[in-house]
Amino acid sequence: SPPALCRWDQGWAWMVLLAAVVLQGLTLGFPCCIGVFFTDLQHEFQASNSQTSWFPSIMVAVLHGGGPLCSILVKQFGCRFVVMLGGLLSGLGMVSSSFCRSISQLYLTAGLITGLGSCFSFQAGVTVLGYYFVRWRTLANAIASTGVSLGFTLWPLLSQYLLDEMGWRNTFLIFGGILLNCCVCGAIMRPIQLASESLPQSAKPGEEPGSRAEEAQLTKCFQVLQKYLAFDIFCQNKGYQIYTIGVTWMMMGFALPHVYLVPYAIHNGVEERKAALLISIIGFINIFIRPFTGLLSGHRVFTGRRIYLFSLAVLLCGLSNFICVISAEFSVLILYCVILSIAMSGVGALTFQVLMDVVEMDRFSSALGLFTILESITLLIGPPLTGLLVDITGDFHYVFYNSSFFLISAALFMGISFCALEKKTKLRETSKAHLDNSTRYQYTETSTEPKAESQSPPAVEYITSSKGDIRSKNKHMDPNTSEPSKRWKHKMGVKWNK
Repeated sequence: SPPALCRWDQGWAWMVLLAAVVLQGLTLGFPCCIGVFFTDLQHEFQASNSQTSWFPSIMVAVLHGGGPLCSILVKQFGCRFVVMLGGLLSGLGMVSSSFCRSISQLYLTAGLITGLGSCFSFQAGVTVLGYYFVRWRTLANAIASTGVSLGFTLWPLLSQYLLDEMGWRNTFLIFGGILLNCCVCGAIMRPIQLASESLPQSAKPGEEPGSRAEEAQLTKCFQVLQKYLAFDIFCQNKGYQIYTIGVTWMMMGFALPHVYLVPYAIHNGVEERKAALLISIIGFINIFIRPFTGLLSGHRVFTGRRIYLFSLAVLLCGLSNFICVISAEFSVLILYCVILSIAMSGVGALTFQVLMDVVEMDRFSSALGLFTILESITLLIGPPLTGLLVDITGDFHYVFYNSSFFLISAALFMGISFCALEKKTKLRETSKAHLDNSTRYQYTETSTEPKAESQSPPAVEYITSSKGDIRSKNKHMDPNTSEPSKRWKHKMGVKWNK
C-alpha cells in the first residue's frame, strides 16, 4: 500500500514536481514552435496562410478544450495512466505527421491526435500535483508553470536547428520520440490512495429494465454535464459570465502573434534563425517575469482586484502589437517581444487566479471545464480567419491589427464591466443596509406602544358618555393599584349593560 498522504510533501513528491515541469514544457510549450515550419509547410503542400494556420489552431484548441474528457478519464483510471496515454498519443501523432501527403492529413495527425495527447498529459500532470503537495501546493504549481517558459525558449531553437539539418519530415519524426518522454514523466507519478476515497466501484447493482434504466442513464448524463460544464454558474454568476465572455473574445487575437510572428519576420527579410529566436526571447523573459507577477498578484492589496491587473495585462498585449506595424526590423521586433512577454506573463499568471476569485472552489473544476471549452472555440477559428484576411489583402499587418482589436476590446469590456458590477453591488449593499436600519427604527417605535397602553387603564371599558361617571371614576380610584375600585367597576359594568 502507498505511504500516508502526509509524507508526500517530502522526498518523492519533488521528483513528481520535476516531472510536471518537464510535462508542461513538452505539452504547453510545444505549439509555439509550429510557426518555424509555417513557410516550409506552405511550400510543401501549396497551401494558403488560412489553410496552413488550421494545423496549429486545431492543436491548441484541442489542448485547451479536452479538459472535461481528461477529467473523466482521470476519475476512472487515475492520473498516471492518463499522462502516459497522452504521451503515447502525442508521439503517435507527430510520427504519423512525418508521413502526411496533404495538409488535411496534418490536421488529423499533428492537430487532433497530438493536441489531445498533450491535453491529457498536461491536465493530468497538473491534477496529480494537488495530491502530492498539501503544504507547498502553491509553490509547486508556481514552479511547474516555469516549464511552459522553458518550452517557449527551447522548442523554437531546436526546431530551427533540426529543420536546417534534416527537413520538416524528419524533424516531426524526432519530435514524436521526444514527446514519448511524457510516458516517462507519467511513470514517475505513482498513484496515491487517499484515506477518504472509497473502493473502486467495480460491482454495481443491476440496472432496472425498460424506461427506468433509460431515465437513469439520462439522469447520469445530466449529472456528468452539470459536474464538468457549469452552465448554471454561467447563468447565475455575473462575474463568471463577464470573465468567460471576455477571455473567449480575447483568445481570438491572443494566439495570433505566436502563429504569425516568425512568418512575418521572414516575409520582411529577417533570417530564419533570427526569426526563430524571437519566440525564444518571449519564453526566456517569461521564466523570470511570470513568478514575479504571481507573487505580486498574491499581495493582499490586490485581493479582489486581480481582474483589473489581468485587464491591464491584456490591454498591454494589444497595444504592443502596434510596434510590429511601425517597423519589421529585427531590433524593433526584439523590443516588441520584450514588451509582449511582460504582458503575456501577467495574462498567464492571472488567468486561473481570477477564475478562482469569481467562482467558489467547490465548483471550480466544472467552471474550468466550460471556460476552457469556450476559449478553445475561438482559439480554433482565430488564426484561420486572420490567415484568410492576409490571403485576400496580401498584407501581414492585418495580423497585428486583428490581434490588437480583439485584445484591447476584451480588456476594456472586462475592466469596465467588473467596475460597473462592483459599483452595482456596493449600491445594493448600501440600499439594503439603509433598509435594515429603517426597519429596525420602525420596530423600536412600535415596540413602545404596548408599554404606553399598559401604563393606563383601558378607557373603552370604563368611560361612558356621562361626565358624572368620569368624575365618579376619579373619586373611586384605589390608591394602592392606581385603578378604579371593584365597587365602581361593578357599578359601571351594570350601568353600561343596561
